[in-house]
Amino acid sequence: MTQARGVDGRTVLITGGNSGIGKETAVELTRMGARVAFTARDASKGADALAEIRRRSGRTDVECLPLDLASFASIRACALLVDERFGTLDVLVNNAGLILSERSETAEGFETTFGVNHLGHFLLTRLLWDALARSGQGRIVNVSSAAHWLAPRGLDFDDLQFTRRRYNAWAAYGASKLANILFTRELARRLATTKVTANAVHPGIVRTGFMQEGDVQGSSTWLGSLTRPLFLSPAQGARTSVHVASSPDLDHTTGKYFVRRRPRPVSPAARDDVAARRLWEVSEALAGR
Repeated sequence: MTQARGVDGRTVLITGGNSGIGKETAVELTRMGARVAFTARDASKGADALAEIRRRSGRTDVECLPLDLASFASIRACALLVDERFGTLDVLVNNAGLILSERSETAEGFETTFGVNHLGHFLLTRLLWDALARSGQGRIVNVSSAAHWLAPRGLDFDDLQFTRRRYNAWAAYGASKLANILFTRELARRLATTKVTANAVHPGIVRTGFMQEGDVQGSSTWLGSLTRPLFLSPAQGARTSVHVASSPDLDHTTGKYFVRRRPRPVSPAARDDVAARRLWEVSEALAGR
């Protein structure tokens, strides 16, 4: 993986860095000289990933922090820990995500896909706002997906929690990935007068445990197994996240959506800046600050 070394000596936080794309992102950015902290919900899996990342990168200045994005208390504790330990945060990679067959709820009672994939990262980003602002050139990288095209009519603001509609795993996931892009666009607008940038990425279809551990059942699991040999490796899937997090050429690039390390168009629903502002306002009301 060849990247411009623009993160040497910089502090990076990656959510969900104990497996898949997040772990490969952590390995590569550590190799490039960044001081990396990644989060894990499961302490044992986090410890295993920490040992692997240190071994593969050849460096020891990597940390694993506890974080459960389905709990506001955990998010606040993690943000406080980051602020106390590092003070300044140069890059935030909002990487963690999930898709669930059955509707469930977070600790605060929000539908879990929306709660983890969007709302949890919204709150974490807001809590780390000052730490990012203290960086000479802060970056926020939101891992979205081409699945945002699965929500062609945009977000249903009357039913973000899937309480009125019948729950559908892919509809919920697509809406959450659309929310990631709308969040990115509104972030970029609100950060326009600062030195902090915000961009979204699509990692590609990657061979990870994403659909292999009981998250999605039935035909989706069968289809995933059948097409799995065609998927990218986690290291290949991490390339765009690494590029957007590190390339000096992107110091002033913001509000974009990257695929294969290049800016690409988003769906019409993802270009709706009125919806982006509304999502921000709704998210603030739900998550507070």
